[in-house]
Amino acid sequence: MKNIVIAIDGPSASGKSTVSKAVAKVLNYIYVDSGSLYRAVAWFALKKNLSFNNPEFIIEELNNSNLLFFSKNNQIFFEIEDYQPVKELRSKIVRENVAEIASKSVIRKFVVSKLKEFNTFGNLVIEGRDIGSIVYPDAEYKFFLNADLEERANRRYQELIDAGESENSKEVLESIRSRDKIDTSREQDPLIVAPGSKVIDSTNMSLSEVINLIISEISDD
Repeated sequence: MKNIVIAIDGPSASGKSTVSKAVAKVLNYIYVDSGSLYRAVAWFALKKNLSFNNPEFIIEELNNSNLLFFSKNNQIFFEIEDYQPVKELRSKIVRENVAEIASKSVIRKFVVSKLKEFNTFGNLVIEGRDIGSIVYPDAEYKFFLNADLEERANRRYQELIDAGESENSKEVLESIRSRDKIDTSREQDPLIVAPGSKVIDSTNMSLSEVINLIISEISDD
């Protein structure tokens, strides 16, 4: 029997991760953060001092690094060279460089190929920027989660402060504005509302309202 895929796309700081994790938990599906793979590539390249201008070599090195994916507690994780990066993927230096990495066609092709294999693990809730349009265009359910730029910046700023980081709110706003521009204007797989997606503007919605809306949409089928 074919495994079910729920695709949740949206721009930076739209709440995709929190919502997707919650939906996966309610449905007992496997949660996949596609962005973590791009962050992993950025972390790996920075760690190895590999030039972003030679993405082909980055992928070559990754393929030689014993990259392993596995499912644990209903979530997909990975190891690189027998090490599992977690906190490193959310570091400031990775956040500042992941957009450039994610804009490289050869890297996108590599990550998409890996993501396409994940449905062998079971039913998925997978979030990203091109899941419903490129990775799983035939996903049974597609959602596009969005919110006003200022609201998304406030959420990201609070998230970083809660994590103990010292951030400037204006810098966070400009960072998200810049990421939006890169995501929507890149030549390959730009951020779009995938055909068949239900758009959810969460600007004035609580987290629980968004989660309940998605669950109700799925339950109604």
